[in-house]
Amino acid sequence: MSNLPISDYALLSDCQTAALVSRDGSIDWLCMPHFDARAVFARLLDSEAGHWSIHPAGAYTASRRYLDRSMVLRTEFRTDTGAISVTDALASGPNQHGHDLGKHAPHLLVRVVECTRGTVDVRVEFAPRPEYGLIRPLLTPIEGGLRCHGGPDTLGLSAPVRFDITDLARACLTLQAGEQAAFAVQHVPAGQTPRLWTQPQILGHLRETLRSWQSWSELHQAYEGLWEDLVHHSGRVLRALTFRPTGAIVAAPTTSLPESIGGVRNWDYRYAWVRDASFTLDALWIAACPDEAQAFFTWMAQAAAGDPEHHRDLQIMFGIRGERDLTERELGHLSGWRGSRPVRVGNAAWNQRQIDVYGELLSAANRLRDYLNDLDADTKRFLVGLADTAAIRWREPDQGIWEVRGEPQHFVYSKLMCWVALDRALKLAEPLNATDRIPHWTQARKDIRAAIEQHAWNETIGAYTQAFGSTALDAAALAMPLVGFIPAFAPRMRATIEVIRERLTGPDGLVFRYVADDGLPGTEGTFVLCTFALAQALAMTGDTAAARSVFERAAAAMNDVGLLAEEVDPVSGELLGNFPQAFSHIGLVNAAWAISQAEAGDLVTARIAEGSAYYRSEACARVTPRRGRH
Repeated sequence: MSNLPISDYALLSDCQTAALVSRDGSIDWLCMPHFDARAVFARLLDSEAGHWSIHPAGAYTASRRYLDRSMVLRTEFRTDTGAISVTDALASGPNQHGHDLGKHAPHLLVRVVECTRGTVDVRVEFAPRPEYGLIRPLLTPIEGGLRCHGGPDTLGLSAPVRFDITDLARACLTLQAGEQAAFAVQHVPAGQTPRLWTQPQILGHLRETLRSWQSWSELHQAYEGLWEDLVHHSGRVLRALTFRPTGAIVAAPTTSLPESIGGVRNWDYRYAWVRDASFTLDALWIAACPDEAQAFFTWMAQAAAGDPEHHRDLQIMFGIRGERDLTERELGHLSGWRGSRPVRVGNAAWNQRQIDVYGELLSAANRLRDYLNDLDADTKRFLVGLADTAAIRWREPDQGIWEVRGEPQHFVYSKLMCWVALDRALKLAEPLNATDRIPHWTQARKDIRAAIEQHAWNETIGAYTQAFGSTALDAAALAMPLVGFIPAFAPRMRATIEVIRERLTGPDGLVFRYVADDGLPGTEGTFVLCTFALAQALAMTGDTAAARSVFERAAAAMNDVGLLAEEVDPVSGELLGNFPQAFSHIGLVNAAWAISQAEAGDLVTARIAEGSAYYRSEACARVTPRRGRH
């Protein structure tokens, strides 16, 4: 069983896969060659499932940081006799600068140890366990390192030392001030021979990778505003979670890190969700650049595309190459992080009905409307079909944004996003050559608004609720002003914000997404994304002091190298869920921007203009919130 806190881990990425390295210098998670491949190191989920550690042989203290404007990690170890640094990176490959970062990654993990003071004895353990720990491979010493054979994976470890080999490889070396030792492991398909690298070549890979990340940051990160460093770092994390060959962005690079310790809410997040699309594009626009946003949308549209005449539900998520069958299975041989079982690969939510996805994709298309003229006729027809389908299916129940595994319901967020689908389709009618649909889409949009105002508002609670006729609160209601359905300062919305702030905020000051029965046993932590959404909604009301306070509480959930998980234990403060979580960093970027705009006056001015249009709408319900809710 793995016991290290999730916050102990830092992320490495080559924009094709990712590794997690602990504060103690152990690679405990690595899927090679891609995010969704079978892990070769998986000690994150079971103590016997493989690792690669480098650290001092005796007692030490450790600190770490990412090198300037990069995802290259440096851990500094201090002992009684001296100090070493271990610099880790998933190599980018030569000449992979700017937009090309990750395009031709060599599937090479490099680790460089340098003694910076005194003398330090260093211990190295190399214990690959392919196929999530199922295989104990054959380790063969060769000139310049080791070769590892077993299952579908062949690994080559380049090293300047000789190893003692049992069921793992161990080595010890002594470094004095100024001395270095460079290591690298490379993955190739079974049947091929991995290359072994010399010391200068490994050092060259590390320098090139640092330059590649810095060139990407220089080209992409122009955001100026509050919390600049956090926004820029989150932009790099989003890039690190991008599968460069297609533009897909994984929700997280891990599977089965639980929502509650010892619980069963353990899911595989190494896929791309359609619902992330519009909020992801906003974040990429702020923290990266339009080119990154366009690449993500182009991939998503192509992956989701299908013949609208068949009237099949739009799939909610895809593999990183556009795969649709993500059948879920359990890995019974793994004990799970802190005994949280089952460990799952695949995700059964792929075939759920979630009708909010029509709005997510069309909202993303609207964000990139200047690029739509480049779309082919079939893709335009597909987007038109999404709006037509939303106009029909909004009346139907579904599993909702939180992918409940209970009975379908009439979730308010799903209706809201169908409204978004039609609202954005109306804005896109001309570039999509669909002006003939305007009357039909306009009426459907009006009908959805009327239904939400009639059935989602609960007068007793004084808030919009989770589902039609429900009394349960849901932080997803905070999306209403974010997507332009209603101004944040409208009486009903302001009341909803205050009720969520009052009743869904945990003892840690962060926000639960809901407290209703969702068909699964156990509990979960507070939700980082929902907390940033509350901060963003408060900014849109003009209450920037409250927005700042909520934002800073959410940002405080970062670990020491600026990474956010999906959830936080409301009592202990421990990070929970798959890590790092793209949506949490997306929430940070969008909330920081909204608060910056509000403090500058730009956001409030824009929302007042929106509010004027809202109050002119014949569908607007003039409702005074209950006393004490605002």
